[in-house]
Amino acid sequence: MTKLNKVFSLIILIALAVSCGKNNDANFTLKGSIKGLKKGVVYLQKDGDSSIVDLDSMTITGQSEFTLHTQLDEPILLYLKLFKNDGEEHYIPFFADKGITEITSTLKGFSYDSEIKGSKQQDLLKEYLDVLSRYNDRNLDIIEASFKVKEKKDSIALDSLNRLADNLIKRKYAYTIQFAMNNKDSEIAPYLALYGTQNTNPIYIDSIYNNLNPEIKNSLYGKKLGEFIANRTSAK
Repeated sequence: MTKLNKVFSLIILIALAVSCGKNNDANFTLKGSIKGLKKGVVYLQKDGDSSIVDLDSMTITGQSEFTLHTQLDEPILLYLKLFKNDGEEHYIPFFADKGITEITSTLKGFSYDSEIKGSKQQDLLKEYLDVLSRYNDRNLDIIEASFKVKEKKDSIALDSLNRLADNLIKRKYAYTIQFAMNNKDSEIAPYLALYGTQNTNPIYIDSIYNNLNPEIKNSLYGKKLGEFIANRTSAK
Protein backbone atom coordinates (compact mmCIF):
# COMPACT_ATOMS: atom_id res chain seq x y z
CA MET A 1 0.00 0.00 0.00
CA THR A 2 1.40 3.38 -1.02
CA LYS A 3 1.77 6.23 1.41
CA LEU A 4 -1.03 8.12 -0.41
CA ASN A 5 -3.38 5.14 -0.14
CA LYS A 6 -2.63 4.86 3.55
CA VAL A 7 -3.56 8.52 4.03
CA PHE A 8 -6.85 8.05 2.17
CA SER A 9 -7.62 4.90 4.18
CA LEU A 10 -6.99 6.78 7.42
CA ILE A 11 -9.29 9.62 6.36
CA ILE A 12 -12.05 7.14 5.52
CA LEU A 13 -11.65 5.36 8.85
CA ILE A 14 -11.83 8.66 10.74
CA ALA A 15 -14.94 9.72 8.81
CA LEU A 16 -16.60 6.39 9.54
CA ALA A 17 -15.72 6.64 13.21
CA VAL A 18 -17.19 10.13 13.45
CA SER A 19 -20.33 9.05 11.61
CA CYS A 20 -20.80 5.96 13.77
CA GLY A 21 -20.18 7.96 16.91
CA LYS A 22 -22.81 10.47 15.86
CA ASN A 23 -25.42 7.77 15.21
CA ASN A 24 -24.57 5.92 18.41
CA ASP A 25 -24.96 9.09 20.48
CA ALA A 26 -28.29 10.07 18.93
CA ASN A 27 -31.37 9.12 20.93
CA PHE A 28 -33.81 11.20 18.89
CA THR A 29 -34.80 10.66 15.27
CA LEU A 30 -36.95 12.91 13.12
CA LYS A 31 -38.44 11.20 10.10
CA GLY A 32 -40.11 13.49 7.62
CA SER A 33 -41.63 13.89 4.21
CA ILE A 34 -42.41 17.10 2.30
CA LYS A 35 -44.76 16.53 -0.62
CA GLY A 36 -43.65 18.43 -3.73
CA LEU A 37 -40.12 19.15 -2.51
CA LYS A 38 -37.47 18.25 -5.08
CA LYS A 39 -34.52 20.35 -4.01
CA GLY A 40 -33.60 22.09 -0.77
CA VAL A 41 -32.08 21.61 2.67
CA VAL A 42 -33.83 20.61 5.88
CA TYR A 43 -32.39 21.46 9.28
CA LEU A 44 -33.10 20.24 12.80
CA GLN A 45 -32.62 23.19 15.15
CA LYS A 46 -33.03 24.37 18.72
CA ASP A 47 -32.86 27.69 20.56
CA GLY A 48 -29.38 28.56 21.76
CA ASP A 49 -28.32 31.18 24.30
CA SER A 50 -28.29 33.96 21.70
CA SER A 51 -29.06 32.30 18.36
CA ILE A 52 -30.58 29.24 16.69
CA VAL A 53 -28.36 26.15 16.81
CA ASP A 54 -28.23 23.60 13.97
CA LEU A 55 -28.34 20.03 15.29
CA ASP A 56 -28.46 18.13 11.99
CA SER A 57 -29.22 18.75 8.33
CA MET A 58 -29.87 16.92 5.09
CA THR A 59 -29.79 18.02 1.46
CA ILE A 60 -32.86 17.09 -0.57
CA THR A 61 -32.05 16.10 -4.15
CA GLY A 62 -35.11 14.51 -5.69
CA GLN A 63 -36.47 12.57 -2.74
CA SER A 64 -39.14 14.01 -0.46
CA GLU A 65 -38.22 11.89 2.58
CA PHE A 66 -35.51 12.72 5.10
CA THR A 67 -34.15 11.57 8.45
CA LEU A 68 -32.43 13.74 11.05
CA HIS A 69 -30.83 12.81 14.37
CA THR A 70 -29.67 14.42 17.59
CA GLN A 71 -29.01 13.72 21.26
CA LEU A 72 -31.64 14.92 23.75
CA ASP A 73 -31.17 15.12 27.49
CA GLU A 74 -34.84 15.91 28.10
CA PRO A 75 -37.98 17.12 26.29
CA ILE A 76 -37.38 20.37 24.42
CA LEU A 77 -38.94 22.49 21.69
CA LEU A 78 -37.15 21.92 18.38
CA TYR A 79 -37.60 23.34 14.90
CA LEU A 80 -37.70 21.75 11.49
CA LYS A 81 -36.42 24.40 9.09
CA LEU A 82 -36.75 24.22 5.32
CA PHE A 83 -34.43 26.19 3.07
CA LYS A 84 -35.64 26.23 -0.53
CA ASN A 85 -33.73 29.25 -1.86
CA ASP A 86 -36.76 31.55 -2.08
CA GLY A 87 -35.41 34.24 0.20
CA GLU A 88 -37.62 33.18 3.11
CA GLU A 89 -37.19 30.91 6.13
CA HIS A 90 -39.80 28.24 6.81
CA TYR A 91 -40.16 26.61 10.24
CA ILE A 92 -42.23 23.96 11.98
CA PRO A 93 -41.85 24.07 15.79
CA PHE A 94 -42.52 20.86 17.71
CA PHE A 95 -41.95 19.42 21.18
CA ALA A 96 -39.45 16.58 21.00
CA ASP A 97 -38.51 13.80 23.39
CA LYS A 98 -36.28 10.76 23.11
CA GLY A 99 -37.45 8.34 20.43
CA ILE A 100 -38.96 8.99 17.02
CA THR A 101 -41.04 11.91 15.78
CA GLU A 102 -42.63 11.93 12.32
CA ILE A 103 -43.52 15.08 10.42
CA THR A 104 -45.29 15.22 7.07
CA SER A 105 -46.07 18.42 5.21
CA THR A 106 -46.23 19.99 1.76
CA LEU A 107 -43.91 22.33 -0.09
CA LYS A 108 -46.64 24.91 -0.69
CA GLY A 109 -47.98 24.98 2.86
CA PHE A 110 -44.93 23.80 4.77
CA SER A 111 -45.64 25.64 8.03
CA TYR A 112 -49.42 25.13 7.92
CA ASP A 113 -50.02 21.67 6.45
CA SER A 114 -47.78 19.83 8.89
CA GLU A 115 -48.90 16.71 10.73
CA ILE A 116 -46.76 15.69 13.68
CA LYS A 117 -46.66 12.35 15.48
CA GLY A 118 -44.27 12.03 18.38
CA SER A 119 -43.99 12.95 22.03
CA LYS A 120 -46.78 13.31 24.57
CA GLN A 121 -45.62 16.90 25.05
CA GLN A 122 -46.26 17.52 21.34
CA ASP A 123 -49.77 16.09 21.70
CA LEU A 124 -50.46 18.60 24.48
CA LEU A 125 -48.93 21.45 22.49
CA LYS A 126 -51.19 20.60 19.55
CA GLU A 127 -54.23 20.49 21.82
CA TYR A 128 -53.33 23.93 23.16
CA LEU A 129 -52.60 25.44 19.73
CA ASP A 130 -55.82 24.06 18.24
CA VAL A 131 -57.85 25.99 20.82
CA LEU A 132 -55.62 29.06 20.54
CA SER A 133 -56.18 29.16 16.77
CA ARG A 134 -59.90 29.64 17.40
CA TYR A 135 -59.14 32.67 19.57
CA ASN A 136 -56.86 34.02 16.83
CA ASP A 137 -59.53 33.48 14.17
CA ARG A 138 -62.04 35.36 16.31
CA ASN A 139 -59.54 38.18 16.75
CA LEU A 140 -59.13 38.47 12.97
CA ASP A 141 -62.91 38.71 12.64
CA ILE A 142 -62.95 41.56 15.16
CA ILE A 143 -60.14 43.38 13.33
CA GLU A 144 -61.98 43.06 10.03
CA ALA A 145 -65.18 44.35 11.60
CA SER A 146 -63.28 47.26 13.16
CA PHE A 147 -62.03 48.42 9.77
CA LYS A 148 -65.59 48.48 8.46
CA VAL A 149 -67.04 50.49 11.36
CA LYS A 150 -64.11 52.95 11.17
CA GLU A 151 -65.04 53.62 7.55
CA LYS A 152 -68.60 54.30 8.68
CA LYS A 153 -67.31 56.42 11.58
CA ASP A 154 -69.48 54.44 13.99
CA SER A 155 -67.79 55.18 17.32
CA ILE A 156 -70.32 53.22 19.38
CA ALA A 157 -69.80 50.05 17.36
CA LEU A 158 -66.03 50.58 17.45
CA ASP A 159 -66.04 50.88 21.26
CA SER A 160 -68.04 47.67 21.46
CA LEU A 161 -65.54 45.85 19.20
CA ASN A 162 -62.62 47.16 21.25
CA ARG A 163 -64.21 45.75 24.40
CA LEU A 164 -64.68 42.42 22.62
CA ALA A 165 -61.00 42.43 21.61
CA ASP A 166 -59.86 43.19 25.17
CA ASN A 167 -62.09 40.46 26.57
CA LEU A 168 -60.77 38.00 23.98
CA ILE A 169 -57.19 38.68 25.09
CA LYS A 170 -58.15 38.07 28.71
CA ARG A 171 -59.90 34.81 27.79
CA LYS A 172 -56.88 33.66 25.79
CA TYR A 173 -54.53 34.30 28.71
CA ALA A 174 -56.97 32.64 31.12
CA TYR A 175 -57.06 29.56 28.90
CA THR A 176 -53.26 29.44 28.73
CA ILE A 177 -52.92 29.73 32.51
CA GLN A 178 -55.55 27.07 33.15
CA PHE A 179 -54.03 24.73 30.57
CA ALA A 180 -50.63 25.05 32.24
CA MET A 181 -52.14 24.48 35.68
CA ASN A 182 -53.98 21.38 34.45
CA ASN A 183 -50.75 19.90 33.03
CA LYS A 184 -48.40 20.43 35.96
CA ASP A 185 -46.74 17.06 35.26
CA SER A 186 -45.66 18.05 31.76
CA GLU A 187 -42.88 20.27 30.44
CA ILE A 188 -45.56 22.09 28.46
CA ALA A 189 -46.64 23.91 31.67
CA PRO A 190 -43.47 25.92 32.35
CA TYR A 191 -42.97 26.42 28.61
CA LEU A 192 -46.38 28.11 28.29
CA ALA A 193 -45.76 30.13 31.44
CA LEU A 194 -42.58 31.46 29.87
CA TYR A 195 -43.77 32.12 26.34
CA GLY A 196 -47.57 32.29 26.44
CA THR A 197 -48.42 34.55 29.36
CA GLN A 198 -46.83 37.88 28.47
CA ASN A 199 -48.38 40.92 30.17
CA THR A 200 -50.42 38.82 32.59
CA ASN A 201 -50.46 39.36 36.34
CA PRO A 202 -47.21 37.86 37.77
CA ILE A 203 -49.24 36.10 40.46
CA TYR A 204 -50.57 33.69 37.83
CA ILE A 205 -47.08 32.85 36.59
CA ASP A 206 -46.01 32.23 40.18
CA SER A 207 -49.03 29.95 40.64
CA ILE A 208 -48.08 27.88 37.60
CA TYR A 209 -44.54 27.47 38.90
CA ASN A 210 -45.60 26.59 42.44
CA ASN A 211 -48.06 24.04 41.04
CA LEU A 212 -45.41 22.15 39.04
CA ASN A 213 -44.38 18.64 40.00
CA PRO A 214 -40.82 18.53 41.41
CA GLU A 215 -39.52 16.71 38.32
CA ILE A 216 -40.94 19.37 36.02
CA LYS A 217 -39.55 22.17 38.19
CA ASN A 218 -36.14 20.61 37.61
CA SER A 219 -36.62 20.39 33.83
CA LEU A 220 -35.12 22.80 31.30
CA TYR A 221 -38.18 25.04 31.12
CA GLY A 222 -38.94 24.61 34.81
CA LYS A 223 -35.49 25.95 35.69
CA LYS A 224 -35.87 28.80 33.20
CA LEU A 225 -39.22 29.71 34.72
CA GLY A 226 -37.74 29.66 38.21
CA GLU A 227 -34.89 31.93 37.07
CA PHE A 228 -37.37 34.28 35.39
CA ILE A 229 -39.39 34.61 38.59
CA ALA A 230 -36.25 35.07 40.71
CA ASN A 231 -34.91 37.80 38.40
CA ARG A 232 -38.26 39.56 38.40
CA THR A 233 -38.43 39.43 42.19
CA SER A 234 -34.87 40.72 42.68
CA ALA A 235 -35.53 43.60 40.26
CA LYS A 236 -38.30 45.01 42.48
